Amino acid sequence: MAGNQPGPPVDPFAGFPDVSSGTTGGSWQPPGSFAAGRGPRLLAGGGRRAVAISAVSTLVVLGALAAIFLLAPGGRTVEHAFFSPQDMWRSFVGNPRRGYYSVGAAIWLNIRMFLVAEVIILALALVIALIRQSVHPALFPVRLLATCYVDFFRGVPLLLVIFAIGLGLPALSLSVVSNQPDAVYGVTALVLSYSAYVSEVYRAGLNSVQQSQAAAARSLGLSHGTALRYVILPQAVRNIIPPLLNDFISLQKDTALVGVLGVVEASKAADIYSEQVFNFSSFTVAAILFLILTIPLARFTDRLIDRDRRRRLAGTTR
Repeated sequence: MAGNQPGPPVDPFAGFPDVSSGTTGGSWQPPGSFAAGRGPRLLAGGGRRAVAISAVSTLVVLGALAAIFLLAPGGRTVEHAFFSPQDMWRSFVGNPRRGYYSVGAAIWLNIRMFLVAEVIILALALVIALIRQSVHPALFPVRLLATCYVDFFRGVPLLLVIFAIGLGLPALSLSVVSNQPDAVYGVTALVLSYSAYVSEVYRAGLNSVQQSQAAAARSLGLSHGTALRYVILPQAVRNIIPPLLNDFISLQKDTALVGVLGVVEASKAADIYSEQVFNFSSFTVAAILFLILTIPLARFTDRLIDRDRRRRLAGTTR
């Protein structure tokens, strides 16, 4: 019967580091996790060795892309058509006497359209979101209209909205509505389209706030409007800042679509130059200018997402 005696108990966690004590020789992290609660970064830890490996791999990838471009049969043609330094500079500074505009100066119109549209979108989208969140029976027709508005402008492509507004409103021959500059019609189309998207972002933020917050505010004697203003909205807005910034990055790029109405913004100025000299380097200049505008905002958005993630992790570990 000795052969039937049970052996020593087997530890199912044998071979794994003991994360409950400090004797593991270092802080063990599950695969794919980030150290110290930090979010993803371009180069996350690892010391000099990681920096060297990243630098070598980056050079290899960039070298491979450059080799493909330079060794391609049409590489020289593409280089002259899209990356001509002389044409890039001429399109950037412009020359109205020769029939083309400055792409560098035209980008300011994109910036102005973006800023005006952003302010109006933030206000209009919040109103739409609050209407859709209302539960009063008397507001049912307004809620129905708000729902139809969101469904319509989220479903119709922005380019078609720009054409409808930019060509339809002048055709009405109204004293005020039909006599506006094309840039105004373009901004109106951007506002109508993006307000539908941003209103859904607002709704997501409002729904993310626990109902107990509203109940606690009402128990303190606050009215529904006061509780919404001082308790619900601040928490909702804090939760939706990253997705709002992502929408505004797209808005900055989509201001280029207003050029279809004849507005001389950056992409339209680049198009005019290419038609005059039969070279597409102006589009490269416009792309670089848009990148200069959008990349800092994208990195700022990543930083906010990272900070919000660390704040939430810190709150769960207390």
